[in-house]
Formats: sequence, C-alpha cells, structure tokens
Amino acid sequence: MATIAIVGRPNVGKSTLFNRLTRSRKALTHDLPGVTRDRVAADASRPGGGTVVVVDTGGFEPESGESIPVQIRRQALRAVADADAVVLVVDGAQGIVPADEEIAAILHRAGRPVVLAVNKEDRRDAADAEGDFGRLGFPAVAISAEHGRGISSLWEALEPHLPPPDEAVAPAVELAVAIVGRPNVGKSSLLNRLLGEERVLVSEVPGTTRDAVDTMLEWRGHRLRLVDTAGIRRRGRTERGPEVLSVVMARKAIERAQVCLLLLDGGEGVTAQDTHVAGLVSEAGRGAVVIVNKADLLPAGEGVRRESAERIRERLKFMHDTPLLFASALSGSGVAKILARVLDVGAGYTRRVATGELNRVLRAAWERHPPPGGKRPVRLYYATQTGSAPPRFALFTSATTGLHFSYMRYLENALREAFPFEGVPVTFIMRGRG
Repeated sequence: MATIAIVGRPNVGKSTLFNRLTRSRKALTHDLPGVTRDRVAADASRPGGGTVVVVDTGGFEPESGESIPVQIRRQALRAVADADAVVLVVDGAQGIVPADEEIAAILHRAGRPVVLAVNKEDRRDAADAEGDFGRLGFPAVAISAEHGRGISSLWEALEPHLPPPDEAVAPAVELAVAIVGRPNVGKSSLLNRLLGEERVLVSEVPGTTRDAVDTMLEWRGHRLRLVDTAGIRRRGRTERGPEVLSVVMARKAIERAQVCLLLLDGGEGVTAQDTHVAGLVSEAGRGAVVIVNKADLLPAGEGVRRESAERIRERLKFMHDTPLLFASALSGSGVAKILARVLDVGAGYTRRVATGELNRVLRAAWERHPPPGGKRPVRLYYATQTGSAPPRFALFTSATTGLHFSYMRYLENALREAFPFEGVPVTFIMRGRG
C-alpha cells in the first residue's frame, strides 16, 4: 500500500494529526515534547477510496547529539525513505524556527514529495500558511489537527503524489503477538533481533519505548503482527504523565493480542513486577510464551537452566503449561526457536476439538477417576466446545453443585495431554442440575 510519513520537530502536533488521519488513538499525545519516539504505523482510508499506511515519527531534532534524539532522527529518516509522500508539520502559531528550516533542507535532499501542514490554524496568532511558510519551498495547507479543520485539503494535496489505490483484497490471516514485560528487560532488542533490523529504539534507559509499535512479519508462510510495548510497572510505581499513558497502551496491546511473549531478565529472576505483568496476560485470557532474556548472564550448564526454569514455573504457577525458552536478544542465542513456539501456541489458541474426540477423552478421564460425590455418583452426560480464542468447553453433568477446582484441573490436564493446548488458557463451563 501507499505510505505517508509524518515528520517535524517535537510538539508541533504530529501524533494528533496521525490519530486524525487514521481515525484512531494509536499514537500517544501529550503536552510534554518528545513523547513519540518510535515509528508508529496504522492504516487510513483515502477519501477517494483505498487505504494508505500513515507513519508517525518522533520529534526531529537536527542538531542534538544525545543518544535517544539521534535514534529518533534515524527512525524518522527511514520513514521518509520508505514513504511515497511526506507531511512536514509545523506550528502555525509559533512561526518558522531554525529547526523547521533545517528539516526542510533535509527533506529537499531526500527527494520525496512533501506537503507542508501548518498546524494550529485555529489559533488567533496563527501565521499565514502560504505567505509566511512559503520560503520552506513546499506547497502549504493550513490545518487544525485537533479540531479536524483543513484535513480534506491536506488529502487533496497528497493524492497527486500517491499511487492509484489497489483493488480491495481480503485481509490476510495474521497472528497478533505482543511483547510484554517490565521496563528494561529487552523487549525492543528482541523485536529488532526477530526482524533483523533496527525497527525500534533501544536504550539502557528504562522507559525508552512509549507507544505500542506494530510491525508485520512474514515467516515461513505465516503473517505475524509483532507489537513492542512499553514496560509495565505496578500502578503504585508508575510515574504520572507519559508513563501512565504508555502502560495503558501496553495493556490494550495485550487485549488485542492472541499470544503474548512475556520477557523476564535472566540475571534477576522473577520479580513482583514480572508476576504483575504475567497476571495481566492471564486475566486477559491470552496465549503465552515465557522468554528468559539475557540468558547469557546465567552460569553455563543445563543444570543451572533447569533449576532456573523450576523457580520461574513455581513463581508463575498460575500460567499453567506455558512454554519457557532461554534466549539472548543481544547475541541471538535461542531466538530462532521463539517464532516456531509462538505459532504452536497461536494454533492452540484458535483450535477447535471435534465433539466425538472431546467426549472420548473426557469420559475416559472421568471413568478413571470419578469426582467425589455424595450418595449418588456424579455422571458426565456430554461435553462440547462452545468457543475458541481462547478455547471454552461446556460440561453437562448430574452435579447439583460445582466440582472442586482440583478435579477441574485434573480434567484440564487430561485435555492437554490429548490435544496441543500448550501455553493456552482453557476454560470449563459447568452445566448441572444445580
């Protein structure tokens, strides 16, 4: 699809314009400059039909030599290089500043079609779009991203630079995979390693990632939507401002995922914050794979890893039958196994079991070890799958009260032994006489 990149210096309204064009709230917006850091992409409907990919970028600071601004600038330039057209956003109330002129010079050298969006035209002190900003050398459109003014004119200015819309095709089946964990466990490093490119910013500073960043990956004939998320901390430890918004976006990423990669720090083991994030995944009913990152920090030897795995499973016992892998995003060790395991969990997440097979397995388990009853034994009449993603099963019995959770766990284990539901939450719904 055609691609539009939105660039500009910090706090001129790029993310607000991105959300307006895509009719979403995918990009974080805040009065604090520099909230957006990574490239955030989403589809937008073209007024004349068809779809275009819009890419939001972090605030462009041409002269800064600090690590994060340098990486933001590099990400913005990659977005420009990949785009069919570029929207340069400037602050109409503030007028032209030297940074705007420097960015414009860079875009002239890039050779991509550029439309100048003079934002905040609703302000009384807004400058004349064509007159005052004409010296930047691009066609200008006055807009108000916050209130939606001038957006149709912006589309009209962009359309001549976009290829004709593709014919509508059925959307490909994709598996949504969220990479989650507490701050600074290596989520962004793992995403970059899986993609084989520097797609998101990586820094030793906790909280570098703020937006939930979607990236599509084709792997062995499968389409995966990998979502890098901000580090999640418990509510009492979350700072006000952008971090609160980042955690909200990360939780939403869990809810729209089918499988979550839960990252742990191999050098630190399972912390209270790790169990908090794992609890969010479990409560959302998502498939999961636990990744012990920075495994190169562990002493060598299979015995060490085996003991470490046992301790982790004990702390995360509520994530029943979840795959656990050791890897290093830095060196690439163990990373090759991750996507194959993700696909296995994803298949189990949407799996449907034939009614005959389901009843054969559960009835055999029931007869081997009937549930404790009173004067009359409890009978299993029938079982059926009522839904998937995650799998849900209804059991019709003669029980007048619910069965003990330990017996339900026994039936769940029997189901898992017969069918590949590793890493997938399984729910039983009891239908009895009571």
